[in-house]
Amino acid sequence: MATSSATESSTESGRIIAVYPDPVQDGDTGEYVAVKLPTVGNWTLSDGETTVSLRNQTGRVVVGSEPGLLHEQFPNSSVVGAPLALSNAGETITLTRNGQRIDRVQYGEATEGSRYLPGTAEWRPRGYTPRSAVSMGPANATTFVLPDSPAVALETLRDAENRLFLAGYTFSAERVTTELLAAAERGVDVRVLVEASPVGGIISRQARLLDRLAAAGVVVRVVGGETGRYAFHHPKYAVVDDRALVLTENWKPSGTGGRSNRGWGVRIEGGGTADELAAIFAHDAGGPDTRPWSTFRRGRTFERIPAASGSYPTNHAPATVRARNVTVLTAPGNAEAAVVSSLEAADKRVDVIQPTLGRQENRLVAATLSAARRGVEVRILLSGAWYVAEENAALVSWLEGWADRNDAPLMVKLAEPGGRYETVHAKGLLVDNEVAVVGSLNWNRHSARENREVALALYGEEPVAYYRESFEADWSGGNRTVPWLYGAGAVAAVVVAGIVATRTLSFAEVAE
Repeated sequence: MATSSATESSTESGRIIAVYPDPVQDGDTGEYVAVKLPTVGNWTLSDGETTVSLRNQTGRVVVGSEPGLLHEQFPNSSVVGAPLALSNAGETITLTRNGQRIDRVQYGEATEGSRYLPGTAEWRPRGYTPRSAVSMGPANATTFVLPDSPAVALETLRDAENRLFLAGYTFSAERVTTELLAAAERGVDVRVLVEASPVGGIISRQARLLDRLAAAGVVVRVVGGETGRYAFHHPKYAVVDDRALVLTENWKPSGTGGRSNRGWGVRIEGGGTADELAAIFAHDAGGPDTRPWSTFRRGRTFERIPAASGSYPTNHAPATVRARNVTVLTAPGNAEAAVVSSLEAADKRVDVIQPTLGRQENRLVAATLSAARRGVEVRILLSGAWYVAEENAALVSWLEGWADRNDAPLMVKLAEPGGRYETVHAKGLLVDNEVAVVGSLNWNRHSARENREVALALYGEEPVAYYRESFEADWSGGNRTVPWLYGAGAVAAVVVAGIVATRTLSFAEVAE
């Protein structure tokens, strides 16, 4: 992990912009220092042992001992070969001009596979560049919820003519596989990108389906690993020609298959949003931490796990709505700040649906409590599923106590499906009649700052009204009681009550 670091600069504009001391390759092959030089001059760069002349260089200049490799990585930059030997334990790099120090960067213990960026004093995985929130303007959208309307996702994939890029955390949906194979057979450019190491591992059904896709010529890649850009590649979206499909649910029977989860989804018509998601896909699929599925799966074994097989009615049909603006949000980078900004602007009502929440001190929870403290009516609906039951029971108790102590209009419930779905897996936010946020962002610090997440902010009364109708129905069925306790008997209830009363709250950070 990184330790303390410092940057000192004069008023000159020449600066050190990146240091990469600990590449993943053996022998630290490929380490470099990148600088930005405003004009040609008598520039030098030193690591305390080696001094490199950068005379007659200007613009972005990359300095390292493997110039051939650096030319490939930075085709639009000047490359200077030099025998730098950057220490993984920490180093001081100095940029001078005419013997005068212009910039000095001191970094601490290096993080393998990450660049140190002096401008933000951060270690950032090589290949990852934060994106700004992108406003796409007005758009027509198809809003839907799951498990009510699994056909929307399938029909969207079925209509592909030119491109079909599917990004996910996990992938084990037979019907989705069928649509991807059919699209590839009719000449569509089909690509799939999934997480390399999901919690619990890749299951045998996913391996079998990805094998089928790869054998048919579909480009299937996995992203992640110990030196990956993200803790988890966790988004759930597809680019289908000029349509963008964004979901809270995984590409599996319990999610897009409509067999289990309460989820939210939206399809945006028009090319702007689709093109932005395609750019995100290209960035993530082309990083140094991605591998072809055929290479990744060699020598691996996969566990057999039964698929969800529930059946649920269509209580909430899809709707065509008009959003006055659609903004693409991504994490790491901009999603947390954008959601916090929406919460800070809330005037009357905030509705949150999440499987669980993160620790009390994370910015999303803090902004929600702040809204309630200033008089905004806040409702939070959480999952009552067994795997988060203990955490969420403690969370409900804490939030109710907080609301009482602060005389705040905040209410929280555990969802009671009542035969309409099995468990809450949606990650959604509704603010006033102003904005609906739909996507993969779990409300915990880990998800917002370490995972790749994708969400859409849909502005306008129509999208908010659609999701609020579903939320109201789910809220009405919500219950303060933890459902699984009844099946466990009175003894279990007493035991859990004791745990809830005495434990230190450390709310679950679900990566699903």
